[in-house]
Amino acid sequence: MDAHLSTLARLKDRLGPHGWTEDPDLIAPHLIEWRDRWSGHAPILLMPSTTEEAQAIIGLCHEAGVAVTTQGGNTGLVGAQIPLGEVLISTKRLNLIRAIDPVDDALVAEAGVVLTQVQDAARQIGKRFPLSLASEGSATIGGLISTNAGGVHVRRHGMMRAQILGLEAVLANGSLYEGLSALRKDNTGYDLKHLFIGAEGTLGLVTAATLKLVAQPRHTTVALLALDTPEQAVALLHRLEEETAAVAAFEVMNHLGVSLAVKNIPNVRIPFGTIPAWMALVEFEGPNADLVDQVEQALASALEAGLAQDAVVAQNETQSKSFWYLREEMSACQKPEGVAAKHDVSVPVSKIPVFLRQADAEADRVAPGARVVAFGHCSDGNIHYDVIQPQDMSGDAYMALVPQMNEAIHDVAMSFNGSISAEHGIGISRRDEFLRREPPAHLALMRAIKASFDPKNIMNPRVLL
Repeated sequence: MDAHLSTLARLKDRLGPHGWTEDPDLIAPHLIEWRDRWSGHAPILLMPSTTEEAQAIIGLCHEAGVAVTTQGGNTGLVGAQIPLGEVLISTKRLNLIRAIDPVDDALVAEAGVVLTQVQDAARQIGKRFPLSLASEGSATIGGLISTNAGGVHVRRHGMMRAQILGLEAVLANGSLYEGLSALRKDNTGYDLKHLFIGAEGTLGLVTAATLKLVAQPRHTTVALLALDTPEQAVALLHRLEEETAAVAAFEVMNHLGVSLAVKNIPNVRIPFGTIPAWMALVEFEGPNADLVDQVEQALASALEAGLAQDAVVAQNETQSKSFWYLREEMSACQKPEGVAAKHDVSVPVSKIPVFLRQADAEADRVAPGARVVAFGHCSDGNIHYDVIQPQDMSGDAYMALVPQMNEAIHDVAMSFNGSISAEHGIGISRRDEFLRREPPAHLALMRAIKASFDPKNIMNPRVLL
């Protein structure tokens, strides 16, 4: 205990009065996940403002064998950012955009920079950072890197991994991995930055990244379509891609999800007389002013072919935002309905319809009357499949069934060579199941890498492995 107190004293001294707090009221918001599924505790919150400070505190913790948990915007959904007694490190004061270059199409941002700040900075020089997700107003670059975030434009632009040119990270012993290059081609040995992407803070503390920018689309338009089946959604995706070559995002939402959004979220509106079985939200982008005409022709062709029952093209930016607002509230709209078993699965795009049918059957088998909200990124096979407690079952009774529900839905996804975590990560919520399902050779390699990078196991020690 004395050694632990001594380490805390040294950490405080190194950061100065603005770089730490033990005030329970100030620490409290960092200890609860936004869905209230995970809560924790920490003896101190450290807030380094420079890479050098981050190196110093990680080095001190390594020396003393003190475990740390790293947190960005606290938007994670698998509990990886919630400490259970570890020293908590927030990256929010690492919040500088260090450089931006329109010729290199690159931007260097520190780990605590919020995603919308990067998007805005890119926009100011006529460029775009093409990652977009519901939590972009609070999610930080470090967290997005550590979870290899996805979002709505993955089919066109790839996940967070594809947006990173270079990386800077503090290793478990306090030394620095310096790789903030803007090079797009570099074949000099192992590409080590990729080890930190998606590692959930277990190999080091990401402090900055060189991000790839792309051209700003000259024209965009958004359409909302009413569908009868997931089969129509998959066919529609490919039809619109072939006819427009302009599909940037293709999202789906089932009837219950839209109904709960209308019921539970203020100012949600739909442009159809009744809520259809499925809805598709499609964003198009392209260089030519006739994009809207091109999209309307493609949608008319799709309607004539029976791939949709109705379609509405947004007439202005306000309507476009209202369509996206509906999609972005698919998670929040479930909260008033009680306990939900959340699944972030992916399957091949061609298998989405059969996955949904089989998953629906399994959900009803485990908990008859369970309510399914299925939504997400149809264009890359990532479906957020959430199963809410039956209306005639108590929350406690359903909570006891959640492990069985998770197993059943994940079994269906894995039967199609799918994944139990498409974009949210493993964290602590899926750790046991991940370890049980992952091939032994894969786990052996990951554990060898972890032992090499972090032999004292101080970096997010309860996460992933």
